[in-house]
Amino acid sequence: MERTATDNTALERTAINPATWSLEMGFNQGEVVTGEARTLYISGQTAMSSEGRPEHDGDMAAQLALAVDNLEAVLGEADMSLANLVRLNVYTTDVDALFPHYGVLAGRLGAAGVAPTTTMLGVTRLAIPGQMVELEGTAVA
Repeated sequence: MERTATDNTALERTAINPATWSLEMGFNQGEVVTGEARTLYISGQTAMSSEGRPEHDGDMAAQLALAVDNLEAVLGEADMSLANLVRLNVYTTDVDALFPHYGVLAGRLGAAGVAPTTTMLGVTRLAIPGQMVELEGTAVA
C-alpha cells in the first residue's frame, strides 16, 4: 500500500494496489481519501467546443485531447487540477481505436502526478452523435 499526501492540507490519499499491474497502465485499483475535503463530481466531458458544438468528427486522438482539456476546464473552475482527480470513467464507442491514443490521457495524468482509479467501458454510442470518447470523474481537494 502506497501512501501519498496532497500539498499541506489535512487531505490524505492512499493508493490501494493489492497487485501492481495497474500501475503500468497508469491507474490505481483503489484510493482511500481521508481528511477534510471538497468533492467535485464531474459530468461526462467530450470533444465539445466552448460554444457547445461537437468537434473532430471521426478523429479519436483529437476528441480525446479535447475531452481532457474540457475535464481540466471543469477542474480549474473549481480551483482544482488533474492532480485532484481520484476517479475517472472512460466511455468510448470503440475501445480498440482508443487504445493507440490512450497515451494522451495517461501522459497528462502522469504529468500531474496522479493515477486515479479508472474504468473504461465500450458503449454503443454517446449522447452526441459523432462523439467517440467521454470522460467522467470525481476530484477531491
